Amino acid sequence: MFSPWDRWYSTSCCLCCHVRTGTIILGIWYMLINAVVLLILLSALNDPVQYRYHLTSSELGTDIDVMDDANICIATAISLLMILICGMATYGAYKQHAAWIIPFFCYQIFDFALNTLVAISVVVYPNTVQDYLQQLPGTFPYKEDIMSTNNMCLVFAVLLFIGCILTFKAYLICCVWNCYRYVSGRGTTEVLVYVTTNDTTVLLPPYEEAIAIPPKEPPPQYMEA
Repeated sequence: MFSPWDRWYSTSCCLCCHVRTGTIILGIWYMLINAVVLLILLSALNDPVQYRYHLTSSELGTDIDVMDDANICIATAISLLMILICGMATYGAYKQHAAWIIPFFCYQIFDFALNTLVAISVVVYPNTVQDYLQQLPGTFPYKEDIMSTNNMCLVFAVLLFIGCILTFKAYLICCVWNCYRYVSGRGTTEVLVYVTTNDTTVLLPPYEEAIAIPPKEPPPQYMEA
């Protein structure tokens, strides 16, 4: 009897590579992205005047400092944590240590849940799309054209975009989960010993299991009447 999870289990991803290879590539890709973000944040800490972004009063009615030192420090800590988690997943998939893949898998679940909440908020509060567009700076390209579009069309386009992202993220989650199952399965696979003679082949269980098997009881003695 197969469980429902076995129907989705596969050792290949992207129709060509193994799930271990896909997890390693995914971990390296996430590490590169977070490394670039970390470099930008560190540059902003060293030269805050150049990288600090101000929205003028003519755009939003107030002067808002989006990138302050506290937010930069928090973002830097998050980037360092993400690099560590992605590095653990890459090392775990390469060295076949299943426990090292779990933090990255939990991050994927958390990220998927956040994007799902965003999609639900757009459905429940469709006017938030227009409110977000109004907060964009006046120099944003095609802002007026987008705002002149029907609100329902905007909501449908946003939901379609988020749906594509969620589908792609769900596929990546399945790939990492299959890699975890593959690595953990290889660690617990029973080792079978083959003893081959001239005309027969005998399949023996592992040594530990053979020791644990209790000996058979001898048959009862024949009693003469």
